[in-house]
Amino acid sequence: MKNKVNRRSFLGSLLAASTVATLRGADEVESSSTDEMLAAARQNDTIYRAREIAVNILKPSPKELEHGLELHANSLVFDTYGFAPRAAVDGDAIRTAAEAGASESELQDLRESMSMTRYVSDAAERAEFIQAWQASGVTCIFQNAGEESQAPLTLLKRLARFTYATDIMRDFMAKAVTPDDIVAAKEAGRRCLYLTGNGVPLTQQWVSVEDELRYLTVFFQLGIRMMHLTYQRRNMIGDGCAESSNAGLSDFGRSVVNAMNKVGVIVDIAHSGWRTSLEAAQVSERPMVASHSTCTALHHHIRSKPDEVIKAIADSGGLIGICCIPRFLGGSGDIAALLDHVDHVVKTFGVDHVGIGTDVSYTSRNAATENKKIPKRPKSRSDWRSLWPPDPFKETPEGQQSIAWTNWPMFTVGLVQRGYSDADIQKIIGGNMLRIARAALG
Repeated sequence: MKNKVNRRSFLGSLLAASTVATLRGADEVESSSTDEMLAAARQNDTIYRAREIAVNILKPSPKELEHGLELHANSLVFDTYGFAPRAAVDGDAIRTAAEAGASESELQDLRESMSMTRYVSDAAERAEFIQAWQASGVTCIFQNAGEESQAPLTLLKRLARFTYATDIMRDFMAKAVTPDDIVAAKEAGRRCLYLTGNGVPLTQQWVSVEDELRYLTVFFQLGIRMMHLTYQRRNMIGDGCAESSNAGLSDFGRSVVNAMNKVGVIVDIAHSGWRTSLEAAQVSERPMVASHSTCTALHHHIRSKPDEVIKAIADSGGLIGICCIPRFLGGSGDIAALLDHVDHVVKTFGVDHVGIGTDVSYTSRNAATENKKIPKRPKSRSDWRSLWPPDPFKETPEGQQSIAWTNWPMFTVGLVQRGYSDADIQKIIGGNMLRIARAALG
């Protein structure tokens, strides 16, 4: 391929940015330096290949590459919505449970718990978990810590898993409960999770508005700092992004937004319908977000937001986080498309109103082997939450790999290449979300 950067020259360009040290031990906690990011990428073929693909697409000059990597390593990087690296499950344990007659919900919980916490107890999974974090250069993830539901007991499960993981691994990855905790983590060379739920916890007894909303405070006290108003479907708050009616925010939904503002929970309309999103932004008295979305002006998708909605979000002081899902981005569906969406928001609404909310995770290289051990289950009906209209977009492996979660440093390199100042880049990759986190708490 013309101008393709081969493996040797790619590594040489990376090494030009810094002399790569020997990969540090998995249990050693150091500053997220350029050396650390490069060393982690060199030691993992999956990460290395994704990095190589991004370089081949961007074709940065050695100067742009060097500056971007150093800027990324020295910046507070805040993923506006994403997932900590996922561990491989224990396939033998899941097979044993299945053969013992475990229900589908039990098996799902077992699989999810392992993928979200097994790096705590398994040495090999922990080493790769830390390696992925190091390669990403990310300081904090606004971590999905709630299943797509409004039932409090359902929402507690992921919250418990990530509380457990951060309790045990706090010397490497802590749970942040204030923005100052995120800043402190960066200064100490540690990583952290800021927790978000995928639904507003409701009793659904409908005794009174106050009764329905009392668990908002409980989940805030447990560490949740952002919540989706809706997922794909309609609920009592408003319409989800896949509902064709686009009916907007309900009267109850307006009470929910007001209550979230008072408690200190950021309103997230990433999965809400356009009218619901617009009206929530108009009602909110604090900055609110579409934490992982895209721009309809560049590619029409149910998960995108039209300029009218983005303007309302910006007017609230909030942001839209551009995600790393090729079919949501459209176009080439790669790192260039991601940067195009960032450009659109900056040029149309200003640099203060955009971030990057990847909505993707790094998955252990052992996952495929372990998954093969699990017996195939009968075909089941689609989940209620999974309302996805037909989408003809064709994703490519190269596009997906170019925006892999561990390619965060390349997002910064791409912004350098497009002429953004260091100060503006630092807003996009973390500063804007940190500002909104502060505003939410008052």
